[in-house]
Amino acid sequence: QVQLVESGGGLVQPGGSLRLSCAASGSGFSVNVMSWYRQAPGKQRELVASATSGGSTNYADSVKGRFTISRDNAKNTVYLQMNSLKLEDTAVYYCYAVIKIRNHYAYWGQGTQVTVSS
Repeated sequence: QVQLVESGGGLVQPGGSLRLSCAASGSGFSVNVMSWYRQAPGKQRELVASATSGGSTNYADSVKGRFTISRDNAKNTVYLQMNSLKLEDTAVYYCYAVIKIRNHYAYWGQGTQVTVSS
């Protein structure tokens, strides 16, 4: 059984920083793409950043230059370093991963709240 376990959300002032972590637990699998999505109240879930196992990354325009996604493939863990946080970054952040166990399957984390407020 594969699970994505997230941590690192919280309350931060505008201009502050937070680091999110997401670890894929279990055995007998390999991880392809790992991504972060977010969903603000009343809005659709949107892609924030993604990273392939080969190191390619992709970012939403709204976070380019402020957020950095990185992976530790040995630990099946993805990180999201969020700097210069803005009020509009407030959302529930979800980890997403495409995991191969003979076939490819999509998994979601439980979500972690990030609140940017003065």
